[in-house]
Amino acid sequence: MQYEVVMGLEVHVELATDSKLFCGCSAKFGAEANENVCPACAGMPGLLPVVNKRAVEFGIKAALATNSEITETITFDKKNYFYPDLPTGHQITQLYAPICRNGWVGIETKDGTKKIRLKQIHIEEDAGKLVHMPGSSSSMVDFNRASVPLIEIVSEPDFRSAEEVAAYLRRLRALLIYAEVSDCKMHEGSMRVDINISVREVGDEKYGTRVEVKNLNSFRSIKNAIEYEKNRQIDALETGFEEIVQETRRWDDEKNRSYSMRTKEDATDYRYFPNPDVAPIVISDEWVKNVKSSLPEMPGEKYNRFITQYGLGDYDTNLLTESKRLSEIFEETVSYCGNPKEVANWLIVELLSRLKREEKEIEDITFDWEKFSKIIKAVLDNTVNRNTAKKIFYELYDGKDIDLDEYIKSSGMITDRDLLTRLCEEAVEGNPKGVEKYKGGKVQVFDSFFGSVMGKTRGKADTAAVREILKGLLDR
Repeated sequence: MQYEVVMGLEVHVELATDSKLFCGCSAKFGAEANENVCPACAGMPGLLPVVNKRAVEFGIKAALATNSEITETITFDKKNYFYPDLPTGHQITQLYAPICRNGWVGIETKDGTKKIRLKQIHIEEDAGKLVHMPGSSSSMVDFNRASVPLIEIVSEPDFRSAEEVAAYLRRLRALLIYAEVSDCKMHEGSMRVDINISVREVGDEKYGTRVEVKNLNSFRSIKNAIEYEKNRQIDALETGFEEIVQETRRWDDEKNRSYSMRTKEDATDYRYFPNPDVAPIVISDEWVKNVKSSLPEMPGEKYNRFITQYGLGDYDTNLLTESKRLSEIFEETVSYCGNPKEVANWLIVELLSRLKREEKEIEDITFDWEKFSKIIKAVLDNTVNRNTAKKIFYELYDGKDIDLDEYIKSSGMITDRDLLTRLCEEAVEGNPKGVEKYKGGKVQVFDSFFGSVMGKTRGKADTAAVREILKGLLDR
């Protein structure tokens, strides 16, 4: 039988507010355990929540960025469940009147553009964090994260492949970072993904039994979890050895498999009810207008400007504007070098390809971008050749502390035309068999002549000049 996978996503995103959702404690990441805790977020009785207005404005920004319908009057509700890291015994969230509904995010697939529908976005508070002590059966609780503001972005079950999921998450991440809603650093937990996944026979309109895989925080984990869970469910359907039940599962990166945590709860299990301690909030048209006017340049606007201002093609512009940080680096480097196409080529061919191989995001690396600009400028000024410049770039990328000016000076490019001509002639005269192969149509042997000249100059020769001289000699 042929099967297809059906998925919907719940994406939890920590908002970039300075303080927590219902108290004045700092919401910043990286503090000492239980440093940012007060009686309110620690769940002490008698203390009432006060809504962080900035968090609501970030929710409006998220709605605008995702083409969503903003709710005129929003309310907050209590979701009751008992976890050791949830100090109040309930989570303040939105069920009945979330901040927005019916949005969409466009992604590019192999079959063209696809709209991923959003059921809703709601604001809620985060729980604390359990810290499992090594070599002990005990766990400690860090409440720094308790009541940090989140938005949960709930999609419809529109995904049919891991590639579509990755494209959506990258696009959503870019939109939220551009809108300055969140830094979306997955390794710090400010963007976490739950995947609801089922399989069914191709052509079947009925959904299969849904399983939720919780708290995935890297693209690699997401891809591997989808592949594993899809195969597990298909095997269960075909063999009958395992029953697929509606449940929540956790993902183990080390063992590359999922494990059952608990049977999946329904809304009734959480005993939702309106929170009487938080008054309804009216979101006026004027408030939305003011928030919209504060939005920075978004990806679509930046894309159009890059096409017009820098004369770049569609492919390059899409890659450069996918990341806000990358687009900033591009413009900073162009302002120094004055050659947009050269800068785009370096960023896409050298930087992005390496980040992809290492499964890193540009925000994850530390790099001296001023030195990066100087490397490209040195190539444009014919101070160093491209091969030498790439070597310098890779050493900087790997974190080596080098004196760039001295390195460029000591690696100065050989541009003496007479010297290069003599070296090229020696390479051609010393390889008569290669010449015959070249004349016979095997143009790939050109690289052997080129490599000979570059070897004699220790890679310092003007590569463009060497190619030109060699081609002239061989064609004659």
